[in-house]
Amino acid sequence: MQVFNRRNFLQTSALAFSSIGLNMVTPSLFQRRLQAAALPKDRKMIFIFLQGGNDGLNTVIPRGDADYNTVNRPSLYIPEDRAIDSGNGFAQFHPALEPMMEIYNNTKLNGQEGAGNMAVLHRVGYDGQSRSHFDSQHYWQNGIPGDADTEEGFIYRHIDANFDLNHPDNSFVAAGLSSNQLVALKGQNMIPNFSRTRDFTFPAGNKFLGTPPSSPGSKDGKGLMGLYGLSPDKPFKPYGGLVHGAGQTLGRTMTVVQDAVAKGDYTPENEAVYPDTSMGRKLSEAAMLLKRTPAKIIGLRRGGFDTHQRQGQINGSHANLLGELAQGMQALHRDLQSQWEDLLVVTMTEFGRTSKENGSNGTDHAESSVMFVAGGGVEGGVYNCDETTWEENAMFSARSRYLGRRTDFRAAFGEIFQRHFGDDPAMMDQIMPGYSIAQLDNPNDFKSLNFLKA
Repeated sequence: MQVFNRRNFLQTSALAFSSIGLNMVTPSLFQRRLQAAALPKDRKMIFIFLQGGNDGLNTVIPRGDADYNTVNRPSLYIPEDRAIDSGNGFAQFHPALEPMMEIYNNTKLNGQEGAGNMAVLHRVGYDGQSRSHFDSQHYWQNGIPGDADTEEGFIYRHIDANFDLNHPDNSFVAAGLSSNQLVALKGQNMIPNFSRTRDFTFPAGNKFLGTPPSSPGSKDGKGLMGLYGLSPDKPFKPYGGLVHGAGQTLGRTMTVVQDAVAKGDYTPENEAVYPDTSMGRKLSEAAMLLKRTPAKIIGLRRGGFDTHQRQGQINGSHANLLGELAQGMQALHRDLQSQWEDLLVVTMTEFGRTSKENGSNGTDHAESSVMFVAGGGVEGGVYNCDETTWEENAMFSARSRYLGRRTDFRAAFGEIFQRHFGDDPAMMDQIMPGYSIAQLDNPNDFKSLNFLKA
């Protein structure tokens, strides 16, 4: 019979750490960061990265702009009578977004019955916009436009500033549902990352986790918790305490997730129906984890938004993506009603698309695009897409090809961190290094949109 010792653990659990996005060989992983006060109440967030660059102009249509026409967009143009009215007399929505209208709609906004809990933020980007997928996705997730080297994520920094991530009780305060670790959640301490909750099962099952010793120094412990369930027995051995802490964190993380899964098949509430897709499954698992675990923040991504060819109009690839997102948002709204007042669901994308469609009936890389923010604390409505904020020639205001930005994405997240989570404004430079300098350089980009209730 194989003896389960530290060497076995390091070999056997290498796959485990890899599958959940934990780096076992970087000493800086275990360093502590500045702490702050705990998050107010029980505030939570799900963020969805729409990878590829979403076409904001056909997602939230500037109907009042004469440049939105069949000359500039011959195969993509959405007729006025097929689009959804926003209620502000200027903007309309792609018809595929109909499922999420129950969140957006409100008698004060458009005369329709609904929660009025969705803010639609148009023209969001950053100064010095990169049109490289890799670079711009990186900037949106590390919070430092222009810095392609920093791997630490800005949402990680927010989490780390509010929780002692070295404490076992905080081993599952956040998670990424992705096959590859989300940069937004990368950092020196461990944020679990896995594609499916079932990825936390191993061939040895509960034998891998085992049980902790009955007392310090006792040899009756088994498996991972037998080795790392109590205080380290060799604290002065080089990296001994660090590896011990990693073992404890992994064990606690696995235990939390497996306990959640052990509660049985997940049934969404309030007739919520998630899309029968990979993203739909991940959104359902995100809802389950928010209900059954201590998790506060869940991140995931959906690719496919790089619509260079055959993008489609009412139907087509882009419409299918928007419809999937809208159905997923609708399902979250229904399923998480018990947490809705303390929850935000946020989308982001690395850039928008060209204002003129290309010769392949698609669009190319451009600048600003759209963010959706939904939750009980949201002041619903369309921002940066009305008669007062949409200047003449706006669709070609950047390099005579693109829709120029009005709001820096860091300002939007600054409002989320401060108003939703209660972070001190002075923390913004810690969470998003260079925030104050960017604010001084481009003050108009950092004007608060006030899309969250004070």
